[in-house]
Amino acid sequence: MRRIYKIARAELFTLFYSPIAWFILVVFAFQTALVFTDLMQEFVRGKTMGYGSGFITANLFGNQRGLFTRVQEYLYLYIPLLTMGLMSREYSSGTVKLLYSSPVTAWHVILGKFGAMACYGGVLAGVLAVYTVVAGCTVEAFDWPAALSGLLGLYLLACAYSAIGLFVSCLTSYQVVAAIGTLVLLAVLNYMGHVWQDVELVREITWWLSISGRCNEFVAGLICSEDALYFVIVSTMFLFLAALKLQAGQRRDPLVVTLGKHAAVIAGAMALGYLTSRPAMMAYHDATDTKRLTLTPKSQEIMARLDGGMTITTFVNLLDRDYYHGMPASVMNDMERFRQYRRFKPEIKMKYVYYYDTVTNYPWLASRFPGKRVEEMARELAGMRDYKFSMFKSPAEMKRVIDLSDEGNTFVRLIERENGQKAFLRIFNDMMKFPAEAEVTAAFKRMVMKLPRVGFLAGHGERRADGDRARDYTIIASRKDFRYALTNQGCDIAVIDLSGNGTIPPDIDIIVVADTRETIPPDERAKLDEYIARGGNLVLAVEPKSTVSRELARAFGVETTPGMLVQPKVDVPLDYILAWATPRAGEQSDHYKEMLIRRGYRVGFTGAVGLRFTGTSDFSMVPILTTDTADTWNETETIDLVNDTARFNSRAGEEKGPFVLAMALSRQVGEKEQRVMVFGDADFISNGGMTPPRGVYQVSNFTMINGMFDWLSYGTVPVDTRRPPSRDNRVSLTKGSFPYVRIGLLGGFPAFLLAWSVVLIARRRGK
Repeated sequence: MRRIYKIARAELFTLFYSPIAWFILVVFAFQTALVFTDLMQEFVRGKTMGYGSGFITANLFGNQRGLFTRVQEYLYLYIPLLTMGLMSREYSSGTVKLLYSSPVTAWHVILGKFGAMACYGGVLAGVLAVYTVVAGCTVEAFDWPAALSGLLGLYLLACAYSAIGLFVSCLTSYQVVAAIGTLVLLAVLNYMGHVWQDVELVREITWWLSISGRCNEFVAGLICSEDALYFVIVSTMFLFLAALKLQAGQRRDPLVVTLGKHAAVIAGAMALGYLTSRPAMMAYHDATDTKRLTLTPKSQEIMARLDGGMTITTFVNLLDRDYYHGMPASVMNDMERFRQYRRFKPEIKMKYVYYYDTVTNYPWLASRFPGKRVEEMARELAGMRDYKFSMFKSPAEMKRVIDLSDEGNTFVRLIERENGQKAFLRIFNDMMKFPAEAEVTAAFKRMVMKLPRVGFLAGHGERRADGDRARDYTIIASRKDFRYALTNQGCDIAVIDLSGNGTIPPDIDIIVVADTRETIPPDERAKLDEYIARGGNLVLAVEPKSTVSRELARAFGVETTPGMLVQPKVDVPLDYILAWATPRAGEQSDHYKEMLIRRGYRVGFTGAVGLRFTGTSDFSMVPILTTDTADTWNETETIDLVNDTARFNSRAGEEKGPFVLAMALSRQVGEKEQRVMVFGDADFISNGGMTPPRGVYQVSNFTMINGMFDWLSYGTVPVDTRRPPSRDNRVSLTKGSFPYVRIGLLGGFPAFLLAWSVVLIARRRGK
């Protein structure tokens, strides 16, 4: 150990008594200071302008533009300049012969030189620690553990780069060649994640060997044993290879023996890498303050209840527009999407099935291959994309496995438990594409508890759950490629027809009665009344011209204002109404509370009536949404709101707001609290009303839907994946004090390092 220490000490003296190490340090300090101060300046400016901030620690260090992320991108440029002379210098000067004849072993030399580079990596980490301390002193509730996690990751990365550079330096006596060789080897290791990914037997090894992005989780604040052990294994592997190279020079072993030893080291490292990358072998520590890199407690609770084996089978249709997400070359990337879930259930198995078949609602192929059969199109596409056609099952073969026609033969996953339970997990037609935690947990939740079944009353002109009209509710109810549809949030959907022998199934938990336009026959009304009497939950949406819906509302003690509400605004129709959540609504659901906190979260209605609770029933009432402007009234005279101008006329019985547009009713029925939601509009969650004419008026009808079904289902759906708000939301620096910090970090800090280097080198030369 003492010999290793002496070699490391001598190597450090060599580094710091030469300009190269100091030059790199000064440039590194200036470059990182520039990035850090630019990021900090954005928060100071935002504070000056009155803007709020959140997760400042992550935004300063860990996000896509953060300091540690940027350092990870260019750290590889510095290390080869330092390692290129570690052994090349010994070869070119001839001192390697002295090492061979001295009482030190190859391991003493390698570990000593690596120890010197590890110390220099600590110096680089010390430079970054300066910015961490500055941020910690100026950011309120600074997330120290997350920042230190990033520092640890970058230090391990620097050590791995050093081990690789040391190995390359052992291969040549030319320092420039050693530097270029190190860069080439690092480039190869960065690219390894793309090598042989279409070969099932080796893709996990090449994926593990890739050094690209290995610090991402550290920088974000998540410490994973796989990544930490990766740096240890890779560093150790290259140190072994370097030591073997030196030993080969001493012993003059036959080439076959030398190559065998090198192959054994590499094979051993690959085996260890494979074992440590198994989900069951991984350990995690979320260092972030809000644990934002870990599944929420609600999701963890669901995962804990999923005992037994589980398989997630991904069905990939070559003729689907999203096929490439599941092709062999993308399998490892795709598996990463379930990394958080495999953390809590490592026995999850991932399978991929490839086939070809006609895709619903994808007309591009028909126009691209006019007149061709499905097999002909598939063969041609497989040839274009260099896929073996034999890997794809035909429609007939696929039907024997599973029939995906109800899913449109699109990219879909089937979750299967050991006990036979199954659930589909889809991708969606939006920018995020893949299911987020809420949708994945909802699919798992189906398997451990009964989720609500929502029935939509039909047969009397109501809004349908499976219709194509703008007035129907298909999008929020059953559209499979819409993320927020009830069917993707854990609910089962049913259409209820009470005519003839039709009844309300006993497993129905919520009934939606939206804009009933025709009189409900007495026998059908009796069935609905019986459901309500026994405590069934209900959603009732009333339209201005629907007398039947108004009559249903009176049964709950709710009257509607005459006419239609109007609310003059710029560039939108008069009947477009904005409503806000009430403080009492915030006590009922956290979703409504979020609408209160974020005042811009409003709900847009098109053609609505005001609601009034008469108190003639045994229900209690909580107003959920109200208009908060005095310039809203119930227009009773003007019929054509497009071509005519509506004016307030109190003599015609018109009244100015505020008006209640949504109310929650509840009563105790036996041991159950019955819950009913009444709305003064049926369009706000319709296919056409989800995105009403907004102009400059931003709305959040989705939040209203989440809050509504959260309350009606007693918190069962949708899955609550909200996280605690950030605490590091404020910087103490001001516009006046920040320039001093900027000058100190950009000018003073590098200047101090430069002056120190000049003095130290001058003293060394003087001696």
